[in-house]
Amino acid sequence: MKPYTSFTSVPELFRYRSVQHPDRVAVRFEGEACTYGALDRRAAAVQAWLVATGVRPGDRVVIDPILYCGVCFQCRAGQTNLCPNGMLLGRDVNGGFAEYISVPASHVFRLPDTVDSRTAPLIQVMTTCLHAQRLTKLFAGESVVVMGLGVSGQLMVQLAKVRGASPVIGVSRSASKGDLARKLGADLTLVSGERTAEAVLEATDGRGADLVIESTGVPASVADAITLARTGGRLLLFGIITATEAALPFYQLYFKELAVINGRAAKGEDFLGCINLLERGIVRLEPLVSHVMPLEKLKTVIGMLGPGSDQRLKVILDHS
Repeated sequence: MKPYTSFTSVPELFRYRSVQHPDRVAVRFEGEACTYGALDRRAAAVQAWLVATGVRPGDRVVIDPILYCGVCFQCRAGQTNLCPNGMLLGRDVNGGFAEYISVPASHVFRLPDTVDSRTAPLIQVMTTCLHAQRLTKLFAGESVVVMGLGVSGQLMVQLAKVRGASPVIGVSRSASKGDLARKLGADLTLVSGERTAEAVLEATDGRGADLVIESTGVPASVADAITLARTGGRLLLFGIITATEAALPFYQLYFKELAVINGRAAKGEDFLGCINLLERGIVRLEPLVSHVMPLEKLKTVIGMLGPGSDQRLKVILDHS
């Protein structure tokens, strides 16, 4: 079979490359006419893809990069993001740096005009934050502390405000990131240190936070989160921690009867939810983009991703 085949049953020339499944077709628009291809079933699949996604030539889309098998226990239980047979675009199969990629139609989401191309890459990050918050119960008027105010932390602040949390308190070592968090809706921001616990108690009538979201991925921050949560409160561990050992106040975890929740990856419903919030202007992405650089500067960009940069948030590679 040729790696690319043309079809006449669609108005423009499509080329496909099948990666995993014969019914999963990704297309690329390349012209205005075409000749008959060898596989009519593929042409029908392309037409079905167009109908299912509502995508047309020239449309901008965002892709859910998490692939899943659809038949394992996790998938049948609705936990497609935890599929043990799953793969990730850009890690296990070719991703955005490839000339062609293949994705299921269910993983393609058309972008509204209100979302510009520069901020669109942040949607995937936002989906993981939304998914994690969906795992937690949070009622209007409950207090939330977000520890770490990088890109994910800033999104967590905004989503907590959307859900009616009050007060929303941001904690960071960076004063400038605290300033940004206040502009994006935080009621109070604190520079992490010895007075953090005291300040949180003052802001929550002496109880502590109903929900503490840990988004730094630093074990010591988890220990602080346990301290900041109220008795009977919840912890959302969002930062990725690879350490196998850490010193934590386990007795407080027991004595406070804290519920611990961990969010890992997003699902398709989270893309729909995020796009809806952005279309309505409820969440802002543009302040989270600190740099836009050409693809030729990829090596420089990678060098910017290490810790210690107070001014760097999201770096967008422009390869137009």
